[in-house]
Amino acid sequence: MSENTQVATQNTGAVAQKPKTFDVALMEKLESVNDALPKDFNKQRFVQNTLALIHDNPKLMEYKQSEIMSGLMKGATLGLDFFNKEAYLVPYGSQLNYQTDYRGAKKLAKKYSIRPIKDIYAKLVREGDEFEEVIENGEQGINFKPKAFNDGKIIGAFAVCLFADGGLIYDTMSIADLENTRKSSKASNSPAWKNFTGEMYKKTVLHRLCKHIELDFENPTQRSNFMAGMEIETDVSEIAHREISENENSQPFEVVADVEAKEEPSFVTEG
Repeated sequence: MSENTQVATQNTGAVAQKPKTFDVALMEKLESVNDALPKDFNKQRFVQNTLALIHDNPKLMEYKQSEIMSGLMKGATLGLDFFNKEAYLVPYGSQLNYQTDYRGAKKLAKKYSIRPIKDIYAKLVREGDEFEEVIENGEQGINFKPKAFNDGKIIGAFAVCLFADGGLIYDTMSIADLENTRKSSKASNSPAWKNFTGEMYKKTVLHRLCKHIELDFENPTQRSNFMAGMEIETDVSEIAHREISENENSQPFEVVADVEAKEEPSFVTEG
């Protein structure tokens, strides 16, 4: 019996010395924050989609495992999918930061709004479009008539939230406001801002609108991560105080186990 015990101890020691694969480490991390995850959160799908994300973006593995995990956990607590572009891990120089995407913000607003939402969206206003803010019977509103197939100069953007009860709230930003936001961003010269400027403008005004929607999250961690994800692109203090470990990886890690230990993971791409 003592011999069996000794063998078991030796085997346990051997397993402990072998680095964990990334999928195993990620699942363990999800289990450790289970109470902060949405009730309908699918851990297995999140792990599979994360592996697919890293497979398509191998440069992510150049960052510390602690940084990757910290960002992933922020998205996970909100129930957002990185592979389906509801959230991003965004490089800022040598640092990696979490950011909620336009699609993720819309998803969270619809899911957690105390006042049921029928639709929420953002639009660009270009030269040649008709745009005006109006007050009718004491109610604020907007009239927007875009010129067909207009590719003129962008002069602003607005976001609208239509509630199921017929009410609405909206926010507007001039091109000066949008560019001031861009200039204060750590990623002002990133490929996203350079190549998809219009989409970044829409995301900016939608994010600002979402801060005015009363949301009822399932736990305080979700609210904290939601606000952090909305601010991180433009709030320098938020970046400075982000919750990412400053320690190097305590041990090497792999994305998946070697082929002798397990089969190649199947990447799930559906949302």
